[in-house]
Amino acid sequence: MKLRVAFVGLAVGASLAAACKKKEAVPAAGTGTGAAGGTAGGTAAPPPPPPRPSQATLQPMPALELPDDPKRDAKVALGHALFFDQRLSVDGSRKCYSCHMNEQGTGGKDPIAIGAGDKPLTRHSPVLWNAGYWKGAYYWDGRAKTLEDQVKGAWAGGNMGVGKDNLDAKAKELGKLKGYQELIAAAFGDKEASADRFAQAIADYLRTVQCTDTAYDRFAKGDKSALTEQQQRGLDVFFGKGGCTACHTPPHFSIAMMTEGGAYFNAGVGIAGKPDDQVDKGRMAVTSSEADWAAFKVPSLRDVSRSAPYFHDGSAATLEEAVKFMASGGLANKNRSPLFSDKQLTPDELADLIAFLGGLDCPGGLTEPKLP
Repeated sequence: MKLRVAFVGLAVGASLAAACKKKEAVPAAGTGTGAAGGTAGGTAAPPPPPPRPSQATLQPMPALELPDDPKRDAKVALGHALFFDQRLSVDGSRKCYSCHMNEQGTGGKDPIAIGAGDKPLTRHSPVLWNAGYWKGAYYWDGRAKTLEDQVKGAWAGGNMGVGKDNLDAKAKELGKLKGYQELIAAAFGDKEASADRFAQAIADYLRTVQCTDTAYDRFAKGDKSALTEQQQRGLDVFFGKGGCTACHTPPHFSIAMMTEGGAYFNAGVGIAGKPDDQVDKGRMAVTSSEADWAAFKVPSLRDVSRSAPYFHDGSAATLEEAVKFMASGGLANKNRSPLFSDKQLTPDELADLIAFLGGLDCPGGLTEPKLP
């Protein structure tokens, strides 16, 4: 009520002031500038277009900082072989690569990952690009603090099915092979095979799986031909109206990759049609906090155009479906993050945004080595 009175008072005061003023001379048409600073003739100059985020200074990917290790290359070679060796699984049916294939941008081809013995797991396999950049948070719920812990978890758990208490025995089994003995000796100085050594080697290999030279990165470094005009418009939407950077912050395109312990949000994925007690609790299973109910770590968008299906439950079959879901604000629920709202993107803006995401395609891929 006070605010309304204030506006009324201003209006009345302005009217009285105008009534009391002497008649003032008015510039003849065509002899002055408009009130808005226009050109001769009283025509207001159009306001300058707003600056385009795509044309601002953009940050490319930083180098991955690792401690000095003179045997790192040898450990990478060992880990590379183990990553592609299905003998590492409990029944010889799966290898790490089975859930992280090039054809899906190093992610999983199945909506829900399939583990040893063809048993379905509980979540979709995420992409591996830039796994070394995560800060103390691995898996969709961040329950593993190191890449080595994540490797052991997948090896012991349903993915490879070996079991926590059997990892050393499985390592020693492979360590009997002459080729592995040579790789182990080169990496660690002797031929002893152990779960810790194998996990370290695989983790070191995964740290080499880097995507730092996308079209976006080249554009950010100054090659303005690296992104098409449509992709640049999409980048404007990404930074602006779409509000995508709140979660998918460049240059990693995941704020979780830039935050110690990760960052987790509830967008309503996997909730539709389910009672609360049947919804994947996500981060809450780790923290026991209701604030983390159905919240999941933000994935990186690098190679996203090639990593279908999407989300932790693989519920979005296409990139278009995933983008529309997020741009519309996800699905309302008791714990949806306030960051999510309908951005009211037009069909053209959605098309531009999806085109930009193609500018995050990662060159190269994983190569299968000759196994020992």
